[in-house]
Amino acid sequence: MPTDRASLLPALKNIATRLRIDSARATTQAGSGHPTSCFSMAEIMAALFFAEIRFDPKNPHLPDADRFILSKGHAAPILYAAWAEAGAFDRSELLTLRELGSDFEGHPTPRLPFVDVATGSLGQGICAAIGTALNARRIGSDYRTYVLVGDGESAEGSVWEAANVAGRDKLDNLCAITDVNRLGQSQPTMWQHDMAQFERRWTAFGWHAIVIDGHDLAAILDALDDARRTKDRPTMILARTEKGKGVSFVENKDNWHGKAFKKEELAKAIAELEQQIVPGVEVSGASLVRTVDAKPRAPESANGAIAAPNYTIGDQVATREAFGDALARLAAVDPRVVALDADVKNSTYTDRFEKAAPGRFYENFIAEQVMVGAAMGLAARGAIPFASTFACFLERAADFVRMAAIGHNNVKLAGTHAGVSIGEDGPSQMALEDLAMCRAEPGFTVLYPCDGVSTERLVALAAQTKGPTYLRISRPKTPVIYPNNETFTIGGLKVLRESPNDVATVIAAGVTVFEALKACDRLKASGTAIRVIDLYSLAPVDREGLVAAARATKGRLITVEDHYATGGVGDAVADAVADAGFTVHRLAVREIPRSGKPEELLDRFGISSDHIVNAVTSIVGAVAAR
Repeated sequence: MPTDRASLLPALKNIATRLRIDSARATTQAGSGHPTSCFSMAEIMAALFFAEIRFDPKNPHLPDADRFILSKGHAAPILYAAWAEAGAFDRSELLTLRELGSDFEGHPTPRLPFVDVATGSLGQGICAAIGTALNARRIGSDYRTYVLVGDGESAEGSVWEAANVAGRDKLDNLCAITDVNRLGQSQPTMWQHDMAQFERRWTAFGWHAIVIDGHDLAAILDALDDARRTKDRPTMILARTEKGKGVSFVENKDNWHGKAFKKEELAKAIAELEQQIVPGVEVSGASLVRTVDAKPRAPESANGAIAAPNYTIGDQVATREAFGDALARLAAVDPRVVALDADVKNSTYTDRFEKAAPGRFYENFIAEQVMVGAAMGLAARGAIPFASTFACFLERAADFVRMAAIGHNNVKLAGTHAGVSIGEDGPSQMALEDLAMCRAEPGFTVLYPCDGVSTERLVALAAQTKGPTYLRISRPKTPVIYPNNETFTIGGLKVLRESPNDVATVIAAGVTVFEALKACDRLKASGTAIRVIDLYSLAPVDREGLVAAARATKGRLITVEDHYATGGVGDAVADAVADAGFTVHRLAVREIPRSGKPEELLDRFGISSDHIVNAVTSIVGAVAAR
């Protein structure tokens, strides 16, 4: 094993060459992939994995191990090759790249134990890296986070959201590397090899920027040393590289992005690469891995149950306020729970968490993408992050929501001020598609409380539920209808009104629960009984409970929701009861709304108690007339 820089460099050079060869072979075997994007970063990967990062190839989840995130996820083959070189698995497995039964997918996902977050949608990995760096602070660890970014993806706005937040938070345990290889997918990148452009930008965002030749191993190691010594600011190493480096017929050549070598091209490429092997240097990557000096750590867990809600039936409480109270209560009992904000903490009431646990509250200002991305990184390292903002602004991070689902990250998202019930602020502020956004993602839990008690109980359940969760929270004050000891379950519902004479079932959630209850009282006064259900869990949904209600009320199901007609309560119910032969009459917002008072808007857009009464009367009358 090399003990000095002079003997280490040729060993790293050979590893870089082997990483190129492995990447080429795997992509050709797969018939697709991005070998030239791998080639440009081979020296960077060799230096990181075999001279810098402290990790255990057989136990990548050690709490104090350094983290590496590949933000340019299309270069996955070289990531897999580096772990194979380190001894995590047999090199032959690389040839299963992109096969249906293989976890070595075209872009990395946490199906592999050494991948923290799914990447591939560009601009996201660096946001997640902020979360992993914040987690080191949370647990008092000296582990460092490294993230490799592409120059093409640096056009993404989320990269600069990350630059802002990491610079402001002085994350000196974060080291990013930009692979400036000049060539994008369809044309040269924005700044090509103008390294001064990159340096000015990252310096302006408060980062320590270092420009190097990304194929000079000594320069890479020096830059990594410099980054480790830098305090009170993150480091960005700007590595000038050449796409396709090492193979003359593709090196720095356009129109090779995402193209695997044909078999005859592969043979030519490998022959050229093998000529670059330094003779007499027989050092394996596994022998160079820097082990983790891990501190013994007890597994993190809650140290008690969250305190029970403390309301009186009939109290007027906004669910957003109950959300803030519940988070603050969670802070007291579970050190894993953290909160992330996007400059709305005084409206979402997460400022109450900030007061209770200031060291676990992370302000991202008006930057929803990095907020959700950082939550993904925190979740990957064992935290339970609650990221919240107005629901309409959370939709700006829809692609991050999608990637959190792909990675099955344990993120808890809360969207407040949803629907037309927010009132006068108008349609730009009214999330009316947020349920559809989250319900569309497999494995997402979607919860929609209607009062203070259900909110607090569902927040506690969200913290205990593995996988991504969305809580839809409302702006208006609503009456407390549940006793403080009421219990809720993921995938459950509550039947609020029922009788043997019910002629229809009205299924509501959130603010429309109270419109349904008003309609129930009005109909009862005229001699008509209806069943009312609070469908607080939209994914998963209580199919058995909904089918039972349909059977008990002659198949007359009416949904009412403060959401567009697609993807929300109506679709959730229709999906659940279709196999049993039932259909659903849906009341939903069906046009772009406008400003107005909440009660005016509920009526104008078809989801008030008047519309529910009319729907019940119409459906029951139509059936009776047949």
